[in-house]
Amino acid sequence: MESVKTNQTDQLLEEIADYVLNKEITSEEAYKTAHHVLIDTIGCGILALNYPECTKLLGPIVPGTVVPNGVRVPGTPHVLDPVQGAFNIGTMIRWLDYNDTWLAAEWGHPSDNLGGILAVADYVSQLRRQKGEAPLTVEEVLEMSIKAHEIQGILALENSLNRVGLDHVLYVKIATTAVVTKMLGGGKEEIVNALSNAWIDNSSLRTYRHFPNTGSRKSWAAGDATSRAVRLALMAIKGEMGYQTALSAEGWGFQDVLFKGKDIVLSRPFESYVMENVLFKVSFPAEFHAQTAAEAAVQLHPEVVDRMDEIKEITIATHESAIRIIDKKGPLHNPADRDHCLQYITAVGLLKGNIVAEDYEDDAAKDPRIDELRDKMTVTENKRYTEEYLDSEKRSIANAVQVHFTDGTSTDMVDCEYPLGHRFRREEAFPQIIKKYEANVATQFTEKQTAHIKKQSVNYDTIKQMPITDFIELFLD
Repeated sequence: MESVKTNQTDQLLEEIADYVLNKEITSEEAYKTAHHVLIDTIGCGILALNYPECTKLLGPIVPGTVVPNGVRVPGTPHVLDPVQGAFNIGTMIRWLDYNDTWLAAEWGHPSDNLGGILAVADYVSQLRRQKGEAPLTVEEVLEMSIKAHEIQGILALENSLNRVGLDHVLYVKIATTAVVTKMLGGGKEEIVNALSNAWIDNSSLRTYRHFPNTGSRKSWAAGDATSRAVRLALMAIKGEMGYQTALSAEGWGFQDVLFKGKDIVLSRPFESYVMENVLFKVSFPAEFHAQTAAEAAVQLHPEVVDRMDEIKEITIATHESAIRIIDKKGPLHNPADRDHCLQYITAVGLLKGNIVAEDYEDDAAKDPRIDELRDKMTVTENKRYTEEYLDSEKRSIANAVQVHFTDGTSTDMVDCEYPLGHRFRREEAFPQIIKKYEANVATQFTEKQTAHIKKQSVNYDTIKQMPITDFIELFLD
């Protein structure tokens, strides 16, 4: 088999491989943010274990399978092969739509990549430990997390998959493929080969995120993508060939077949920009375009809770992306439908003064007041919000909510441009992320175990040199 000839290979494949292999990450801000991403993401996965619709998908494909040096799935007894381990961890992470977010021309959740990264890190480290070699450290895993965030996020800046009907989890597959191939010992040739196969794979349609097909696949799609990435990386390590023009081949490459003939472009070099600017879901498990609407609604709750029968209209001013993906009228059929509905999220915030994952379940949705409020909502685009959403220096996610009463009075318009998880509000958010993490862990572990997990994992300076195997073992019974 001929080796890849670098002068013939799609440039994007080479740029990603060179970044993963050679770029030194020097940003202390990126590492400290990545640490918060790691614990927040694990916490989201632990919280998801409270939901049978999630846990029914976990475990080995064949019950009773035993895997030597297998991947340990946090919060569960499962020990799995790296591919299925990545699916399990990735599915837990994304189930409740509560992990981090990246908003650009394409949306997504870069910490989805931790499904594959943690699975491979645990697997590789156990193999190393068996040979008497040092396992990967948490700091090394954070570097891979920063790089996966960067690949997914920079691709998302200018290359909109949703505009051509494809789902953002393709970029999860691309990013995970690149970093886990390196973690498995691959060099440039193996990374390029694996990446080419990731682009060639069929890309998921977004239809499961939208009416009339909104459903639970949106909660396991990233697990599927990150597990596929691990599979392709393992094949590349064994010498499976790649395809030099997987993107650009005329008539047959990704760009012509699935991207309407447009080139996939990079608007800035790969560094650590995405991790530094990533958005945390601190307060509410809700689609991120609605986070500031939720904050505004919760702020209005005390003023309107005793006047629900007097509400005539609720106006929501938002940005174009929110209108395109979460402006929904009519029946909502399941939790996946509800947590992607701007009006539903706003209604719950006005009614309850908070929003928790249980608010999307069928029992909570039976409250007739929610749909009564939804029917009174008018959603309009604020052009400035749309412009500043796309502004690389601001990256706002603005919403404004105002309630109008039958007597002609109204509340103030509560305008919230930057959610708590935004870079502009980092210092305010980090203590709340720790509280969220502790509360999520406490849903599956005893008070004593939770205190131990917190003590061992929330301090960046002490955790960064911890073997990743020890970190995973914090979450095992």
